[in-house]
Amino acid sequence: MFLSVLQALTAAGLLTATPVMAPAPSLNVPPAIAAPARDDNDVHRLRLYHTHTDESIDIVYRQGDEYLPDAIAQLDFFLRDHRTGDVHHFDPRLFDLLSDLTTELGRRDTEIAVVCGYRTPSTNASLRRRSRRVAKHSLHMQAEAIDIRVPGVTTRELRTAALALNRGGVGYYRRSQFVHVDVGPVRRW
Repeated sequence: MFLSVLQALTAAGLLTATPVMAPAPSLNVPPAIAAPARDDNDVHRLRLYHTHTDESIDIVYRQGDEYLPDAIAQLDFFLRDHRTGDVHHFDPRLFDLLSDLTTELGRRDTEIAVVCGYRTPSTNASLRRRSRRVAKHSLHMQAEAIDIRVPGVTTRELRTAALALNRGGVGYYRRSQFVHVDVGPVRRW
């Protein structure tokens, strides 16, 4: 019954068939929160696409000074270690950094392509064996770092905007075409 109602709404053009990330049932992650109508300056939204899982999320994670726990849980799941499925609670300041970064780029609410979110220690060790550029004590293992791209923005422009914020670490990976941002000490490489 429910499925036929969804099919009818989709056919009538009242519901789009935009893919929505389905959380793993065992984690009991709540469904996405619809953004209530309010002042745009008070709403903090992220639109993310994960390059390894092919999942997307469009979510209001903060209203004013209040983080929305259900939205944060969904972002934690979305940014899980895609190799193992392990989930870790992210520092919400990272979400603010991403939101501020898109504003700095003049592309507020644009979709950010995620290359890497959380990494388990075993995943990090495995990546270190393949590349000298993977830090032994990576903030990815603390869920305080993320590697990203922004469609339509060069990696160099993205790095420049991240550096302008002067918050946390900024790594520039020109060959792999992504920028690392984190909420650790201010530094660059």
